[in-house]
Amino acid sequence: MNAIHNTDFIQVSHAGSLPRSPELLAANAAQAENPGDASAFEELLAGSVKDIVAKQREAGVTLPNDGEYGHTMSNSVDYGAWWNYSFSRLGGLTQGGVDRWQMTEQIRSEPGHIRLTTMKDRRDRVRFDEAYNDPNSFILTGRKTVLQPTVTGPITYTGQEAVQRDVANLKAALAANGYETGFLPALSPGSASRLLNEYYKDEEELVYACADAMREEYKAITDAGLIVQIDDPSIAENWDMINPEPSVEDYLKFTQVRVDALNHAIRGLPQEQIRFHLCWGSWHGPHTTDIPFKDIAQTMLSINAGSYSFEAGNVRHEHEWKVWRDLDLPEDKVIVPGVVSHATNVVEHPELVADRIENFASIVGPERVIASTDCGLGGRVHPQIAWAKLEALSEGAKLATQRLWG
Repeated sequence: MNAIHNTDFIQVSHAGSLPRSPELLAANAAQAENPGDASAFEELLAGSVKDIVAKQREAGVTLPNDGEYGHTMSNSVDYGAWWNYSFSRLGGLTQGGVDRWQMTEQIRSEPGHIRLTTMKDRRDRVRFDEAYNDPNSFILTGRKTVLQPTVTGPITYTGQEAVQRDVANLKAALAANGYETGFLPALSPGSASRLLNEYYKDEEELVYACADAMREEYKAITDAGLIVQIDDPSIAENWDMINPEPSVEDYLKFTQVRVDALNHAIRGLPQEQIRFHLCWGSWHGPHTTDIPFKDIAQTMLSINAGSYSFEAGNVRHEHEWKVWRDLDLPEDKVIVPGVVSHATNVVEHPELVADRIENFASIVGPERVIASTDCGLGGRVHPQIAWAKLEALSEGAKLATQRLWG
């Protein structure tokens, strides 16, 4: 057992993104338009991180983060801040390319040769084309256009000052609020590499270049004594971006390259300070083409992390807690299942949250379950609802604690 295991209560965390204040959103927009003197912005950001950590404490979160406030959010509704922040921290990119959510190119895969298609050509979006394109369906409503860059040179890490700022802001906020540690999310190599590539000879070379670059960010976070959460939708979400649907065997071979690159990036770093976050994407769509968890669970466990965060509270994946009956979770590792969902405005009842926690605890043991959210709440649900969900999460964890420890 190590420091991330529970002792006599269920720890409460979340998947990263939390609602930004109107002041911080306005400051993000002003910085994007005129990045001159940043001193006022940096002061606002540091104060905002202290405030968001204090709010997490009030809500009952025991393992907090900075709300991803160091990752610029373009709008109050933003599905891509977890990824887009990396564009300013990686060299070798030509900025101002295309909005990949609007690209219409249809890229087709063949057995043994998988290629990712465009966002609009996702199988779920094709099947529910009318719903996705109806602004009144509220699937992608309010999204602001963000341009993704193109890889035109060697990928390098240029975000040293930014990550040290994030580390300093979180550590100051943790100390001010009586926390011993917290976590900072960082982009995975597999997700960082999902850009148009005009430099590297193939995807594998690009993924490993991203791994070498992002390692600097991971190491800066763990060197500071914090937990790094590796945000990696590419392990599960890529499945929906392959047209036509591939065989599971082909997909796992394709995915293994991303897993191996990530393990390369985190080699030698303290395992208990690495949390891996797997999700099927955070947009509010039908998700009928999500790959089943059972097909990728073992692949996820081959990642050398100390804890694994994954969606388990939304209606597409809640039933998959039973998959853990057939998995062998090493004794020194814990799971961080989502037991509250980002995908609905309905606030979960604490009794339901407790039931979901107990489902996992009955299999892996209560000392190895940290209660969390499916995905980030910031930019996905209204702030009032986001905080109500975190409160329900902590209340449910207290109920589960009473039942499991008496």
